[in-house]
Amino acid sequence: MKAFRILLTVMCIYIVAYTTITISNHGWNLLPVFLGDMVKMTWPGQFNLDFMSFLILSGLWVAWRNDYSSAGLALSLIAFFGGIMFLAPYLLYLSFQTKGDMKELLIGKGRDLK
Repeated sequence: MKAFRILLTVMCIYIVAYTTITISNHGWNLLPVFLGDMVKMTWPGQFNLDFMSFLILSGLWVAWRNDYSSAGLALSLIAFFGGIMFLAPYLLYLSFQTKGDMKELLIGKGRDLK
């Protein structure tokens, strides 16, 4: 669990640093670039589509883990648009909330998958 928490912390640091530099150099103009590459049917567009699929799965997992509650649905939107900038701190928080129990971290409290 310690290695997992270190990894999540490193991810938080590098994505915030990288995003800060990118915004200072290019502004907040992400969506036209992101979607534009997909429309062009290029390799960057293929990567963006693949990445967006992971973001969809991330959002669905967050909603499911929170039993599709209002808070869970709100968090799922943040997960979709925030990517690892949301997911790494969220998983770090859950790792402490669940006292390192990976099963509970992944599926939530009181849920048993058999």
